[in-house]
Amino acid sequence: MSETLSVINITIPPTQAELPYNDGMPMESQRHIVQMELLIDVIETWLQPSSDGYAGGNMSVYFSLAQLKNQDFRGPDFFVVLGVPKGQRRSWVVWEEGKAPDIVIELLSPATITTDKTEKKLIYQNQLRVPEYFWYDPLNPDDLAGFSLSSGVYQPIVPNTENQLVSQVLGLALQRWQGTYKGANTTWLRWATLAGELLPTAEEKARQEAQKERQRAEKERQRAERAELQLQRTARNLLLSGMSAEQVASITGLTELEIEALKG
Repeated sequence: MSETLSVINITIPPTQAELPYNDGMPMESQRHIVQMELLIDVIETWLQPSSDGYAGGNMSVYFSLAQLKNQDFRGPDFFVVLGVPKGQRRSWVVWEEGKAPDIVIELLSPATITTDKTEKKLIYQNQLRVPEYFWYDPLNPDDLAGFSLSSGVYQPIVPNTENQLVSQVLGLALQRWQGTYKGANTTWLRWATLAGELLPTAEEKARQEAQKERQRAEKERQRAERAELQLQRTARNLLLSGMSAEQVASITGLTELEIEALKG
């Protein structure tokens, strides 16, 4: 009786280190680049107190071997993944990380607008199953939309009373903001609390903390000044009661010279 040995060919998916990490699509303008950096900056700052979480953009996202062969997909301009270890990535490899992005934002441009609103939207919906998808045109701020996955199909996110698009995944909201970032004063897309308070960038957070420290130091200075004035009043009252400078010094902790100065 002879035995037949069968050989099973197993294809081992490539790792992050073996895959191209650039998504192959340069950003359309300086505005697009800075808008992407703003979105990443704010969420990375927001994630700092957490033990996990990742935010990235303009990098390849790999989710299937077929995708590698066809080269029919490029990475999102911005994405967030919760519940994953922190740290830098060359690209996002779903089979290594164990999950796809939780949120994706595409920044529209004349060259990508059709793909972002059709082909990419379907990839995020049907293949990556991204829970929330948004798009925004940095050069046309009115073109802002969001979608939430419900029963496998994207449903439009209706703006709330504050004209925000709420992310249920993050418990935050996207809103347009007129202001200056990296020297450009224009309308930016920013993350905010549901109450409309903007999440700070790393620089803004550092300024806020420095301001709080100055305020704390000023309050401490004022407290010390009030305590000193109160001590001086007490010393004067003790002198008026007939105590000697030496006795008052013993009680208040002031020097006799300081007490003599109070007599004037």
